[in-house]
Amino acid sequence: MGKNEFLTPKAIANRIKAKGLQKLRWYCQMCQKQCRDENGFKCHCMSESHQRQMQVFGQNPNRIIDGYSEEFEQAFLEHMKRSHRFSRIAATVVYNEYIADRHHIHMNSTQWATLTEFVKYLGRAGKCKVEETPKGWFITYIDRDSETLFKEKMKNKRIRADLAEEEKQEREIKKQIERAEQLMPAGNESGDGNEQEVQEKRLFEKSEEKIKLSLGSSSKSNLKEEGSRVVFDDVEHETKSDKGNKGSGKMGSSVLDELMREEEKAKERSNRKDYWLCEGIIVKVMSRALAEKGYYKQKGMVRKVIDKYVGEIEMLESKHVLRIDQEELETVIPQIGVLVRVVNGAYRGSNARLLAVDTDKFCAKVQIEKGIYDGRVIKAVEYEDICKLAQ
Repeated sequence: MGKNEFLTPKAIANRIKAKGLQKLRWYCQMCQKQCRDENGFKCHCMSESHQRQMQVFGQNPNRIIDGYSEEFEQAFLEHMKRSHRFSRIAATVVYNEYIADRHHIHMNSTQWATLTEFVKYLGRAGKCKVEETPKGWFITYIDRDSETLFKEKMKNKRIRADLAEEEKQEREIKKQIERAEQLMPAGNESGDGNEQEVQEKRLFEKSEEKIKLSLGSSSKSNLKEEGSRVVFDDVEHETKSDKGNKGSGKMGSSVLDELMREEEKAKERSNRKDYWLCEGIIVKVMSRALAEKGYYKQKGMVRKVIDKYVGEIEMLESKHVLRIDQEELETVIPQIGVLVRVVNGAYRGSNARLLAVDTDKFCAKVQIEKGIYDGRVIKAVEYEDICKLAQ
């Protein structure tokens, strides 16, 4: 057995010494080699491999230093995000935790000479909240990509959309009222303007007459005469009023139905777009080009929409992130009772609950949840216009 074989005491001792952290000044970042003493570091600097790395460094030193600086910053912030996401902590504590990994990017290979300079840089760049105290520098991670901020942003967006929709609805109602007043005849504006009020008045008059009849009846003959007179009066009154109001009632209802249909058509035209991707929905990848990599007909969640037509998709199984055009994606229809998002059409952007599915006509029945259309049931929505929401 040789002097420094794998299981000799000397080799074991060397591995134990090399396992822990060593002096930072005896570490060569270009060669990624840690030396245990000054003599070893000097011998390494005179080696041929180190000289070759120094020639590479001399060709473009700024590019290499910037690369190490970027890697150091990303690793440091990633450790902050994982370990101290919502806490205020001393910068030295975070740095000591970061350098516990012996294969980390060392600070002497970056553009920052000290930890103080690096902490000040994080504060200037807005990536951390920096405070100087008598006990040293304290930092707080600024979480710009957290789920809470995303939900808050979506909530504010929904509130703004609801307010805009309410204002739009009020304008549409005013237009409908003006249009109805113009279409109604001049003579029937007061009497037939509201069919419901006319019917209520008629029922009220009938009830009054019947009450008077029951209280004022003194004999059977009077009751019969008065009852017959009241009945015939009611029949005559109804026939006259029906003759006078039949045409206006039909015209009023037809006008209102026509206005409702026009409103739906206008809403459909304004909200029907050639793009339908939105954040937070589950889609299916239908790209044949990705079949070799195993993504064909796999489902993923839309994390981000780029230029309206391209989605950043996080695959549900592998957690890989892909950028795919919407033409190579397909909406997902969930089980009955699950929440869906209306991605196109008149109620675009609304959340709804799936009530039923018609496989013959390729459409679904949904009920809108929340907003100004809360509770409204849409009987036939095409599969392409709704998509499953990510839980």
